[in-house]
Amino acid sequence: MPLVAHNDLPAFERLRAEGIRVLPANRAAKQDIRELHIGLLNMMPDAALSATERQFFRLVGESNPIAQFYVHPFTLPELNRSAEAQAYIDRYYEPVEKIKAEGLDALIVTGANVIGPELANQPFWEPLKSVIGWATEHVTSTLCSCLATHAMLQFRYRQKRRPQLEKIWGVFAHRVVDKTHPLVNDVNTRFDVPHSRWNAITRQQFDAAGLRVLVESGEVGVHLATSADGLRVVFFQGHPEYDTISLLKEYKREVMLYAAGKRATYPPFPHDYFHTREQAVLHEYRGKLEAALAAGQALPEFPEALVAQRLDNTWHDTAEAVVGNWMGAVYQVTHRDRRIPFMEGVDPNDPLGLYGR
Repeated sequence: MPLVAHNDLPAFERLRAEGIRVLPANRAAKQDIRELHIGLLNMMPDAALSATERQFFRLVGESNPIAQFYVHPFTLPELNRSAEAQAYIDRYYEPVEKIKAEGLDALIVTGANVIGPELANQPFWEPLKSVIGWATEHVTSTLCSCLATHAMLQFRYRQKRRPQLEKIWGVFAHRVVDKTHPLVNDVNTRFDVPHSRWNAITRQQFDAAGLRVLVESGEVGVHLATSADGLRVVFFQGHPEYDTISLLKEYKREVMLYAAGKRATYPPFPHDYFHTREQAVLHEYRGKLEAALAAGQALPEFPEALVAQRLDNTWHDTAEAVVGNWMGAVYQVTHRDRRIPFMEGVDPNDPLGLYGR
């Protein structure tokens, strides 16, 4: 929750200059304290559907111990689902029409399973454009995660993602490059973020689109950016929502694809993720696996539990802080009626008052 400048104490102005959100007393008096309603457009494939829910619910729920959050999961009916997954969605998810009718204060859009290089050919393409178009008019702020960022950059800003020679995969160090923005207020100036992608939007492309870059890595480029107004759209290119074991699960999946003959080469280790001991365990497993394949024997059990014991999580605290700052920024400007994006007197082109001062 933000500080309220209820008098002329010089410290308030000093804190504002440092990028800390301080509300004028007249703005604070107009705020309606209520719950926030956040939509989760979950486009992930069936196997990752519930894990993605938990990851984003956790980030939102842990971001503020005072505010109350209602998270509304929904998906796109155009996505192909198994009978089991569709039954789960029918029971627990809300229809898109209900989401639009009742409104949201904020929206999170996940990635999706992509077949082929062209995003515009995917079944989610037109429905996603429709949801984003609605959110632009009716939702205070939309957070796009990884592939959703790539899709938004393509259809809204005409910047197509670029294929990489090697997969950007692992945990990478990042640096805050705009310390005055409220989304990165009071977070570590250097922190880690997991990435898992074959494509990238470059810093030059973010700049060409007129977006505001807040966090980037010297190794893998931009992670966090916003639309030009500073809030309406928030872009993640990495996966700060990942669990500690998420990359281990991905590595195991790639190993199993190799064992099944569906991957030509044995997968490399995710960058800066496994310690020396865990690498040794996995090297030993590879030897056993290769021997079993050569002899036509049953495959050895993957040592998931043994490796998972000593994995470190070096990103969650900062991810929680960024999402908390995002929730706080939304809370300060959203309308009491969640079908309307902004309270009276807020400029949609500069909702946080960052660029007119």
